[in-house]
Amino acid sequence: MDTINRDGRLVGIPASPGTVIGVAVWVHQVPAVQLESSISSDAIQHELLRLKEAVENAKSEITNLRNRVMIQMGPNEAAVFDAHLSFLEDPEYVGQIEMLIRTHSMGAESVVFDVTRRMKEMLMALPDEYLQARADDLQDVGTRVLRLLAGQRAMNLSSVKSGSVVVAEELTPSNLAELPREIGGIVTARGSRTSHVVIMAKSIGIPFIVGVGESIQRIKDGDLLVLDGNQGTVLVRPTMAEQRQAQHHIEVHSALHNVALAEAKNPAITRDGRRIAILANIGHLRDVPEAVKNGAEGVGLFRTEFLYLENDHWPTEQEQYEVYRKVLESFTDKPVIIRTLDIGGDKPLGYANLPQEPNPFLGHRAIRYCLDNPDVFKTQLRALLRASLHGKLSIMLPMISTLSEILLAKGIIDQCKRDLNDEGVAIVNSIPVGIMVEIPAAAVMADILVQEIDFFSIGTNDLAQYTLAVDRGNERVAHLYDAAHPAVLRLIQQTCDAGIGTGIPVGMCGELAGDLEMTEALVGLGLDELSMSSTNIPMVKQRIREIDGIAAKSLVKKLLKLTSAEEVRAATFAEVLGSQ
Repeated sequence: MDTINRDGRLVGIPASPGTVIGVAVWVHQVPAVQLESSISSDAIQHELLRLKEAVENAKSEITNLRNRVMIQMGPNEAAVFDAHLSFLEDPEYVGQIEMLIRTHSMGAESVVFDVTRRMKEMLMALPDEYLQARADDLQDVGTRVLRLLAGQRAMNLSSVKSGSVVVAEELTPSNLAELPREIGGIVTARGSRTSHVVIMAKSIGIPFIVGVGESIQRIKDGDLLVLDGNQGTVLVRPTMAEQRQAQHHIEVHSALHNVALAEAKNPAITRDGRRIAILANIGHLRDVPEAVKNGAEGVGLFRTEFLYLENDHWPTEQEQYEVYRKVLESFTDKPVIIRTLDIGGDKPLGYANLPQEPNPFLGHRAIRYCLDNPDVFKTQLRALLRASLHGKLSIMLPMISTLSEILLAKGIIDQCKRDLNDEGVAIVNSIPVGIMVEIPAAAVMADILVQEIDFFSIGTNDLAQYTLAVDRGNERVAHLYDAAHPAVLRLIQQTCDAGIGTGIPVGMCGELAGDLEMTEALVGLGLDELSMSSTNIPMVKQRIREIDGIAAKSLVKKLLKLTSAEEVRAATFAEVLGSQ
């Protein structure tokens, strides 16, 4: 799809904030290697030896890269390459490649290419963007192994000049690690805003736009670009007036960010005295230090899927307990909301024998899977209950669509409590249990569901996707996806009204929570807490301190009467400009 705005700007998906003016430098991936589809039976052992050597060399390269990133960026970013190494040690990946070489007499390159492609497609089908990031990791690993099998050298990206805007069809964590830290920004045709390469770029403050699509071909090497990572737009060959405007924006934003960072650990209180709790979304233990540094007042969403995806077996109760204990201890008396397992037949878990499904977004997953597999569910719940002694735990149930699911899940939680009490294991018995509102049915039925839960947390990523019937990972329709759509806002309003009417807190843990343009609207809707990527916390807190609650409610009344996300964005953007 050619995503071009009316004024000639290229439009993509904002992935890492910031504005930059810089010269375009194209980064092209290593050309595809010649794939030998079949070999003689006599050559099988030779192919297996070639594969083994390539895998070992890949491990060595990745380890060296990891060590370099550890020094240049830090341990959190270096940990990205642990995922790369885990693929090369995963029998589901390497073992499958070896098996196909043996049984189908296929060349190593051909099998690596095919297995990588199929596993990547499975990963890209995941409903959770955080988990889709592993598809990019796998592609990075597969490309590296193919290059080593072909005897090709890695790209030399170290000579890219400071301040340049890197342009690519897609970029991998390995590519970013090879680039100088002083690059100005990145724009890619494809990619996910929650990919590891985006996470790495965010950590070092590099503006990043993904999903520009075919229109990226309009950019030529040496073109001057204005990249706006907040809006997701790229201006190609800007006029002098446009350059001056962008430079002014950069200077103003830099000053505002410095002020926000200095105040990050202070509470977010509106001008009329209402405090909004600001928490962090976390997908791994390694995310904790960044959240604490940026002033997170707890964890609004702790994703537990990494425990299952990074293991070659179902994680035991003790293994899970150790992780939950550590995250709870990291935040002492601050709230930590841990989401129960959001996994199903779409996840390539070699040890689980989960069948693939034609439409995993609507399939047997999350709470549906857990209720049908009580042993898996109980193992996680027992670990959570045991860890409850070490902090302020809340349990959140994902993908709830009916009251019966809540009642069944609460029944299992109560049974686990009784079992642990009978075993003499100390736990906290009064743990809040809430639900993610990410299916329209849950928002519509919020006034009924609220009677059986302790809190709501609105997951706007999936709520918008299901409401608008848009696959946000599909670049052909991604422009139709916007959680600021009035239909989504109305569902948020329904949920907030149900909470306000019963005194049940309502939070939000989707990407909309960290969207500065929408902060005033979210305050006006009545949300009690916002949970977001930790890098957004300082600026969102600062924005809340500028907001008057009565004006925010008045704004919401106007927004709910609008007809499109574009109209909503125009109205909220005007409010942000007016506050500066």
